[in-house]
Amino acid sequence: MSKRTNEEWLADLRSDAPDEALNDLRVVLLRGLNAALSSRGDVAPTDLEDFAQDALLKIMAALDSFRGESRFTTWAQKIGVRVAFTELRRMRWRDWSLDRMIDGEMGEKGDFTPTILIDPAHSPEEQAVQRTVMDAVQRTLNEKLTERQRIALVAVKVEGAPLEEVARRMDTNRNALYKLLYDARQRLKRELMDTGLDADEILATFE
Repeated sequence: MSKRTNEEWLADLRSDAPDEALNDLRVVLLRGLNAALSSRGDVAPTDLEDFAQDALLKIMAALDSFRGESRFTTWAQKIGVRVAFTELRRMRWRDWSLDRMIDGEMGEKGDFTPTILIDPAHSPEEQAVQRTVMDAVQRTLNEKLTERQRIALVAVKVEGAPLEEVARRMDTNRNALYKLLYDARQRLKRELMDTGLDADEILATFE
């Protein structure tokens, strides 16, 4: 594989016959991905090939954005690593389903108990207060929030799912999901304040 200048990479990739340059760039990407992901035990050689192919598509689409401030191969490898980590995050959540928060595993409308409110070492009186708090949180989640607000709040703040993945599963975008989460927390706070409970302390669970 002959070395190319930045200008030669761009010219070869933009030519009518870019196959050789694409294959050479694929080798460069695989080398960078191997180095970046060498410490991970959950990445197979076939995954690296997939990451490299996805990165090639993104690189070809972004050629006009390359400004020559670094070596072209360095710029391309950074894109490859970003693609890989994005896909690895996606793979982690591939079998995760929003549906189970609607039916089944979380009860009729979603059975959620904040762990901050559970402490078996507390006295019977303290545990009674905890149950009151938990009942209020559960009732608010089930009865006062819309279904989409409840699903978003539990998915992001309890399950810890990535915003991008929840937005994709809910067929929305990141900004709309932020708004949904903000509205859900404000509604939850208003309802908890009406019960006389310390809303700010409870809402810390959802930060």
